[in-house]
Amino acid sequence: MKTIGIKKFIEKGKFTLSDEYKKILADIGKAINSIEHPAGSGGFYLFPKIDGNGVVPIKDAFIKTLDSLGWQNENVCSPLIKKRRFDSSYSLGNDKFFAIEWETGNISSSHRALNRLILGILDGVLEGGILVLPSRNMYQYLTQRTGNFKELEPYFPVWDKLAESMESGILLIIEIEHDGVSEHIPPLPKGKDGRAREASAKRMEILKPR
Repeated sequence: MKTIGIKKFIEKGKFTLSDEYKKILADIGKAINSIEHPAGSGGFYLFPKIDGNGVVPIKDAFIKTLDSLGWQNENVCSPLIKKRRFDSSYSLGNDKFFAIEWETGNISSSHRALNRLILGILDGVLEGGILVLPSRNMYQYLTQRTGNFKELEPYFPVWDKLAESMESGILLIIEIEHDGVSEHIPPLPKGKDGRAREASAKRMEILKPR
């Protein structure tokens, strides 16, 4: 897995110069680069079929690496931040955290994720937060309607404008992409929860001949 772009809405304040922030960025980069498919391939490859790969296994691999680096996923995080439901957070001490969201929902979910991060910064709970989104090129091979960088980009002026009024804080979007495609690998499995089944049923209904 690779990072192909970073959108910075705000990156202000003393914390941006700290060793802790350097560690956070290093951890996130390491977690992204560690995602492999197939396992042991040294890269991240997708089965080249539109709507052919699930997204949850990708996020799970990312969170697992962050767990090993001292982060706390939403299932075990501090009670001070648990109710906010960030995918993962890093404790900075003094009841302050840094949070990250990895998009597996639709574009509305991407909006909510950014707004949760902003609220955390405004409330003084977060020093900052990052949202990770697939590129448009990667998106085509994932579960359809998954939030992606290109689809969210037209709304960037909203958060840019808000960031202008903030004296400190960190809010970034990291755009990720696969290393390639191969027809000789299995597709990543899709979720089997209720929402996944409902979305699949809706797609099938749309495709039915009239």
